[in-house]
Amino acid sequence: MASSVNAALCALLATAFYSWLGYGAGRQILPRVLAFAAAPVLGWAIFSAVSLPVFVLTGLSAVAVATFAGLCALAAGVAMAVTPASREASTPLVSGFALAAAAALALVPAVAILPKFAGDSVYLADPIFDHSKIAIVDAMIREGLPPINPVFGETGTASHLAYYYLWHFAAASLALPLGIGGWEADIGLTWFTAFASLALMMGLAVWLSGRSSAALLVVILAAAGSVRVTLCQIFGLDGLEPFLQHPTGFAGWLFQSAWVPQHLMSASSAVMAMLLLAQFARHRGPGLLLALVATVVAGYESSTYVGGVTFAIAVLPAAPIVLLSIDPAKRARVVVGLLFAAALALTFVMPFIRDQIALVAVHGGTPPVGIHPFEVLGELVPLPFRRVLDLPAYWLVLLPIEFPATFFAGSIALFVLLRSEAPPTQKTTTALIAALAMTGLVCSWLLVGTLGDNNDLALRAVLPATMVLIVAAAAGLASIPCRPIIVATALGGLVLSLPDTANLIHSNFGAPKPDGAVFARSPELWAAVRRRAGPDARVANNPLFLSDLLPWPVNISWALLSNRDSCFAGRETALAFAPLPAERREAINRQFIRVFDGGAMPGDVDELALRYGCDVVVLVAQDGAWTNDPFASNPHYRLTESRDGKWRIYVSASH
Repeated sequence: MASSVNAALCALLATAFYSWLGYGAGRQILPRVLAFAAAPVLGWAIFSAVSLPVFVLTGLSAVAVATFAGLCALAAGVAMAVTPASREASTPLVSGFALAAAAALALVPAVAILPKFAGDSVYLADPIFDHSKIAIVDAMIREGLPPINPVFGETGTASHLAYYYLWHFAAASLALPLGIGGWEADIGLTWFTAFASLALMMGLAVWLSGRSSAALLVVILAAAGSVRVTLCQIFGLDGLEPFLQHPTGFAGWLFQSAWVPQHLMSASSAVMAMLLLAQFARHRGPGLLLALVATVVAGYESSTYVGGVTFAIAVLPAAPIVLLSIDPAKRARVVVGLLFAAALALTFVMPFIRDQIALVAVHGGTPPVGIHPFEVLGELVPLPFRRVLDLPAYWLVLLPIEFPATFFAGSIALFVLLRSEAPPTQKTTTALIAALAMTGLVCSWLLVGTLGDNNDLALRAVLPATMVLIVAAAAGLASIPCRPIIVATALGGLVLSLPDTANLIHSNFGAPKPDGAVFARSPELWAAVRRRAGPDARVANNPLFLSDLLPWPVNISWALLSNRDSCFAGRETALAFAPLPAERREAINRQFIRVFDGGAMPGDVDELALRYGCDVVVLVAQDGAWTNDPFASNPHYRLTESRDGKWRIYVSASH
């Protein structure tokens, strides 16, 4: 099981290292408060974006990571010693108390990924469902770069991973020199991601408002949940659901920080990129340009939906804002610099774009993004009118419900800040992050991702807007006088969201499940498997093993504990990672389930061995095949280990 001590060590190392790099890079190109507060995000973006191609060429190992990280830390130290810091002494810094509050709030998402112990059982919280991607981290630690697809390995097909995996690569880079596992690195980086996001928002709110109190307000507003729970308490669940669609994961910062830290870090990179873009419009320089490139690359390689689709669309309104903020005599030079930056960023992300194009081709060439308004209203509204009424309901119903403390307050504050007599760089920054926020909201409103079961594009595109609204609301509360509507909407929404905030925190601790005792014994099982399976072997086990641990049937025991690739890890992981058309994916899923359920058809086991490259097969007592074992008499497999009443391990006869 994952160790909380190792996870904490990873989080502390990430914070210290990335902050050191970020401050070394940012102290000359950013105002003082931003250089300090944005350092974790900037340092993470620069190191991750630059080190990935380096380690693809040199190999990913503990020695390589430690050596390159040491050189980067040394370079940051030299930069701090020989270059002067940006001068803006009048703006206060983010206080230590606010940073401590951010560190405490960041524990909420991290706790969701930790294993919980109750007697002889171990149980998990629901957000760990989306952290089944820990298998990617372990695969990179074990097999290096470019990453192998750990969830599917059909003979004759490409074995590399087609996914935006930079965040998971960062977890592997932290795990290697520390000698810890992927699960522990995932927990540590989840905490760091939440803390870095909060620090960036705090620094931006303090800079825009000129008040240190804005930093603590950011933490308070980020903790706000939805008002759905409050509405359910008032009207009853049955009275709410016919009017509104069931919640799908379209939610605020606190919810998404636990479920999808990779998308949250991409959103932080998008906000950071807009901040750097505003600085470049006023203060040009090669260091600033390269930092902008690295941040854009990191955003895209962490989330195609946020750093790719949403940010790319946001560039359209951002371009005229930047051009209008520049002295006409200097526009040509700035445009050339930005075109060079765009070309360089495109060069870095081209391998990811190529993989995404190939993945779209496998899915029948269906465009990965379509147009479909976000569905808000429920069955109480008749269908002929529902789709039309969904358009205004998104703005008038959904956003106030999901972002009660920041949607109205942040929107009003942004409008006031845009009309204020702020310095030019602050005005440009406000306009750019406002454009980013509006783009995120519109993308979630009208666009749909077509490659999965959920509309992940809409669910994640809203994240940059979430961050910007928190920043604006905090800055507005701290500095805008005589604006009672900002105070009323922010505080009123915050109070109404408290039941959901409490519910989110409580749910992140999870609850015991009947399969918890079996899961507690699973490390022994997977240790036995690793003794029989080499680092590059692919393992087959029941995709539904311990599926009762979570509300969705994901192969979580394999993902968290096996530290081995799978020949088919199950439908839920194949949705995101296996380059398969939907019909074939479902057919393979049914095939694996019936084999382990004891209903194997002639040829099924042969296909596991020959077609899917299953080098090792794991049967457990909970499988239906335990009493109707199709592997015992199959010539492609031989039994190598049997534990009475617990497991049987078969290996390929050709090995």
